[in-house]
Amino acid sequence: ICVAGQLPAHARSQVAMKKTRNLFSLIVSLTLFLSCAEYSPVIAAALAPQIFKAKQAAEAKGLAFIASREEILAKAKGEGKLEVLTFLEADARKTMIEAFKKKYPFIQEVAAESIGGTDAYQRFILEMKAGRSDTVHISNQVYNEYPPYLKKLDILGMAEEAVLDIPVPVVDPNNRNIVSKGTQVAVAAYNNKRISPDKVPTTWDGFLKPEFKGRKFVVDTRPLAVANLVPSWGLEKTVDFAKKIAQQEPVWVRGSRTLASVAAGDYAIYMGLNLSSVIEAQAKDLTKSLELQLLDPVPVRFGSADGIFGLAPHPHTALLWLEFQVSREGQEILDKYGPADGSVFVSGSMQHSMIRGRRLSSLTWDLQVDLDQWVKKIVEAYGFPTAEK
Repeated sequence: ICVAGQLPAHARSQVAMKKTRNLFSLIVSLTLFLSCAEYSPVIAAALAPQIFKAKQAAEAKGLAFIASREEILAKAKGEGKLEVLTFLEADARKTMIEAFKKKYPFIQEVAAESIGGTDAYQRFILEMKAGRSDTVHISNQVYNEYPPYLKKLDILGMAEEAVLDIPVPVVDPNNRNIVSKGTQVAVAAYNNKRISPDKVPTTWDGFLKPEFKGRKFVVDTRPLAVANLVPSWGLEKTVDFAKKIAQQEPVWVRGSRTLASVAAGDYAIYMGLNLSSVIEAQAKDLTKSLELQLLDPVPVRFGSADGIFGLAPHPHTALLWLEFQVSREGQEILDKYGPADGSVFVSGSMQHSMIRGRRLSSLTWDLQVDLDQWVKKIVEAYGFPTAEK
């Protein structure tokens, strides 16, 4: 007899089995949904339209795009190791590695070797063929030789979509896989006992005043700082300025070593050298005579850059390393040991704080390839001077 509201025992058993089959089907479907989301355009677009669009754009360029930070972290945990060729010097390198491992304790080992100077590219080629290292410092001297050998990752796209916490301006927009952790800012330096601070030029044109004619200031024979004015002034005006500087009959030198002579009072002013060189020399100046002067416009160009080897054995850990170097903590390390080797484009860095609100003459990634050509034209405008010993 069937009691009202109840099913016979055999019917209840069939219903239970049907529910079990339905639940099983639901679990299988959900599992397939999650595992295939990465590959299904419809599902991926539904989950994260902007990320999926960025991934599609990257792949159309032949670049890989990692869609989530969680994936980068998970795969970095599986790698657990990093090998880098870096331009960082001993103390900065040691501190950067310690801080990086503290942030990511699952990274058990970080091996780092210094690379730089004329041997940088040759060493890069050897390491690239061996497939041992993960990241490499990219020399400005042969910048365009590196991209074919770097991993095809859309770091720029991942930065734009906040998959990586990397400021967009520090990523090369042409190659999209090179990150500059520092910039170089050109300034003037002077001896406050040789010249009153209120007499020091605050603009580049200020050095053309009559009172600065006749060995009154120092100029580098390799005019990187002056060439960096082209983005703001244009090539014609910059070359004309160089000719007028030569007519001022300055003291021609090569490199920043002459800063010691400025600090000693042998010279009053040095026009156009790296901000970091001046800060380093100030730390060694016991007389506290050496001062720094920003000039309008402020020349800025990208400095130390890094990429990931195409055959990198630990590419996800390498991404975290590039990201860490442009983080607030990484920039503090660069500023401390550089000194001031961080980037103008990273909020909180020493350079960013010093020149915030000032007019810049910024050598963009697109213009960087023209720098050597501009330098040659300015050297010619100088009259091919020879540095004094």
